[in-house]
Amino acid sequence: MPERDAVTLRAGRVIRSADHAPEGPHEITITADGRIHEVRAIPPDRLTPDKSRLLLMPALANAHDHGRGLGTLAFGATDQPLETWLPDLARQPPLDVHQCAVIAFSRMALSGIGAINHCHNTQSSQTLLAEAEAVSRAAREVGVRVAFCWPFFDANPFVYGDLEPLAAHMDAHEIAHLRAREAGMRDCATNLALMEQARAFEHALFTLQYHPVGPQWVQPATLAAIARAARDDGRRVHMHLLETRYQRTWADRRHPDGIIRHFDAIGLLSPNLTVAHGVWLRPDECALLADRGVTVVVNASSNLRLRSGLPPMGLLKQAGTPLAFGLDGMALDDDEDMLRELRLAYHLSGATSGDALAPADVLRGAWVTGRRTIVGEDGGGLIEPGAPADIMGVDFAALSHDAVTSRADTLPLLLGRAQKRHVQLLLVNGRFVVQGGNHGCRPPPGAHRWSAPTPRFPPSRKT
Repeated sequence: MPERDAVTLRAGRVIRSADHAPEGPHEITITADGRIHEVRAIPPDRLTPDKSRLLLMPALANAHDHGRGLGTLAFGATDQPLETWLPDLARQPPLDVHQCAVIAFSRMALSGIGAINHCHNTQSSQTLLAEAEAVSRAAREVGVRVAFCWPFFDANPFVYGDLEPLAAHMDAHEIAHLRAREAGMRDCATNLALMEQARAFEHALFTLQYHPVGPQWVQPATLAAIARAARDDGRRVHMHLLETRYQRTWADRRHPDGIIRHFDAIGLLSPNLTVAHGVWLRPDECALLADRGVTVVVNASSNLRLRSGLPPMGLLKQAGTPLAFGLDGMALDDDEDMLRELRLAYHLSGATSGDALAPADVLRGAWVTGRRTIVGEDGGGLIEPGAPADIMGVDFAALSHDAVTSRADTLPLLLGRAQKRHVQLLLVNGRFVVQGGNHGCRPPPGAHRWSAPTPRFPPSRKT
């Protein structure tokens, strides 16, 4: 990797962390190793007109996504309840995995996202290892941090439970086809061996996590094996949990003493576990997750589009459960706009039981907690000396064009108005990923000169 020069950023406003009030003009110096060296106030006359418009803050974390690159509506998987939507995913035509990942990660970067939990959906069970290598390359080329959640899926591919009730409505050929597909799933031992090989693809921006896709989709022995493996090697675990009322019903029948208590009994609950959705969590389960330090990822847009319901954000907040936020590849407008996603979750939190989220809750989840689910504890998610230089900047002047503003107005305007189109820059590890609102732009003089492939769909596909 080529040598880098130090970088200096100046802006009219800065928010150092979720616990800091917005401040006025500042200068941030970044060392060649990608860490913040100094953060200091400067006089307004040190700023150019463009810099005076800028608001700097920590880069966003997308704590649960699938990095599809091509929206599901584009191939006929229309919004509907999850259980009927999942079979429609088979409509997706074969696509280049590397290209899809570059497109997905680039679009997220344009939204200010510097770190992503990528829950990989394989195009073919036989090509998972090659697909992981392709995503690893894409993370390096785009320049964002990616946790590749290695999928374990070895149970209930078609229904939650026995196929026999479904068989009564199908002919012999159809049910034989389904049983053959069910028998062809990767078993746990095979998957663990493949994941071990995939460790060769890890680099500074790409790491692996265990990903039991969901408790209803993995064998009990597989979930227990993952819990043991994670304890042994310290890797994080990421899974879907209680996304729909039907999954809640399945969980109550399978685990009458409580599915979260079962997770605790097998040693799965820990600060290294992240669960996505959690729409149908109950108060006692929220409390147990909080006690064990498990993070819950809120996916507001996805839960609306797939008719799953609203996650109990207020109950989770009351319990003290760490909260993060994710797009789930299903942003409300299919635009990967993380700033809009945060606003949606912020407002919807007041419509669920318990306390509504405060601005600091949202920002902490987007900057610190979500990042932790991806890279672990690395001192990031804030703008302070010694922290990794993962920083985004938005055009605050555009947000406040009609307002008589003071520093106290910054947070309401940011949460109330900011969109992807306002993002002007993104640095990850001190490298420019987005500059001037464009991905792969040439950084200003003196900064590291770096560019990523220009995102484009395969021929014949519309952007």
